[in-house]
Amino acid sequence: MTQQRYNSMKTLITNAIVVPMTTAEEHWFTGSVGIEDGKIAFVANDDRPEELKRVQRFKDEAGTNLNEIDGRGKLVMPGLVNTHTHVSMTLLRNLADDLPLMTWLTERVWPFEAHMGAEEVAVGARLGMAEMLLGGTTTLVDMYWHEAAVARAARETGIRAVLCPSFVDGPRMEEFERDLVETLAEAEGCDRLSVRIAPHAAYTCSAENLRRAVELARRHNIGIHTHVSETTDEQRIVSEQYGCTPTEYLRDAGLFDVPAMAAHCVWLSESDMDIMLSHGVAVVHNPQSNMKLASGAAPIAKMLARGLTVSIGTDGASSNNDLDMWDEMRSASFLGKLTALNTSVLPAYEILRMATVNGARAIGMEGSLGVVAEGALADLVILDVEKPHWSPRANIVSALVYSAKASDVDTVIVGGEVVVSGGRLVTGDVGVFISAAEAVQLKISCALKH
Repeated sequence: MTQQRYNSMKTLITNAIVVPMTTAEEHWFTGSVGIEDGKIAFVANDDRPEELKRVQRFKDEAGTNLNEIDGRGKLVMPGLVNTHTHVSMTLLRNLADDLPLMTWLTERVWPFEAHMGAEEVAVGARLGMAEMLLGGTTTLVDMYWHEAAVARAARETGIRAVLCPSFVDGPRMEEFERDLVETLAEAEGCDRLSVRIAPHAAYTCSAENLRRAVELARRHNIGIHTHVSETTDEQRIVSEQYGCTPTEYLRDAGLFDVPAMAAHCVWLSESDMDIMLSHGVAVVHNPQSNMKLASGAAPIAKMLARGLTVSIGTDGASSNNDLDMWDEMRSASFLGKLTALNTSVLPAYEILRMATVNGARAIGMEGSLGVVAEGALADLVILDVEKPHWSPRANIVSALVYSAKASDVDTVIVGGEVVVSGGRLVTGDVGVFISAAEAVQLKISCALKH
């Protein structure tokens, strides 16, 4: 009912700095954005009289059925697209730090997750979605178990979500197939939810199970999302078992014959990049997780130069430890410059495109998301830019990537629905979400000690 209530109204944002992300070169202007039926009805530049007339017509036609937002001192831009996370791992936040990836997984993460059922997953998802919405992320790509529960949490909070039921070899395969069916059912009829299949990684999934995943993806006309070449350990394991790289192994299993997203990609060879480019695989860069787990630095500048689509993800809150895309953008740029020893690589606008335009492209929604343009879905973020760390604003895009913070987010709109207003979540009680997550973490931690 909430979505219908908001979508029945027209929304008008006026007097704001607009960063449309519609061109290859950065630009911004002061103007207005009209929203109707969940989409952007128009974008008007205040310097163009003919466009200002459209603003007035919109007001006149709406009459009292208008939610007008004064954007003075604020900036409106596309919502951020977090293309790789495990949202329910908020429950593991601050529990398993300063460990190598394999130790982190086998001794801390997997034992904890063994105690997580659908309800626990939903508790973690609500907390993570609240964090993301309050920080300006309007779309997430989630990889986990019990994704049907994550879907229900997404419906409650109003975030847009790509739900990716995951599997590894073993008894969880049957659970995965049940979860896939349930997740598809939850997503049906909701334009904010879509589904992909998520084999965990080359070193945890047999070729037989990977081929089964591809078969299911084709049957349901959906894509694939997986981890690729995250660590040197992964490279070694796959090389010893199969005599090839993880990318080659996944290609040979047919995983790239359907729309595919590959997270991390830290240790891709030149030929791996060529394989991904030829198959249209979208890469997801997770700089902070890769730094924290000492996995390495992905050669993102090389991938972009090659023509690969590269977007940005936070990974889960156990390996980051937050879901802050502003922080992630800044880290992506700084890490890229450091590893290349070149200050010119990964400039601010390219990073911003990775978090918006490229994120939309990676999930097959280019043009519908990641831009402020007429006809696009009304997934927008309004930031308060009248803060000390924003001033002076010599370059708006530089300020967005190098200065902006999640706490600058004032308003978030998803599909025309205002889900954050005045920096407060409209669609749920954050205090309740926090208390529930604290209780679950304590319960599972106590169980693991006994």
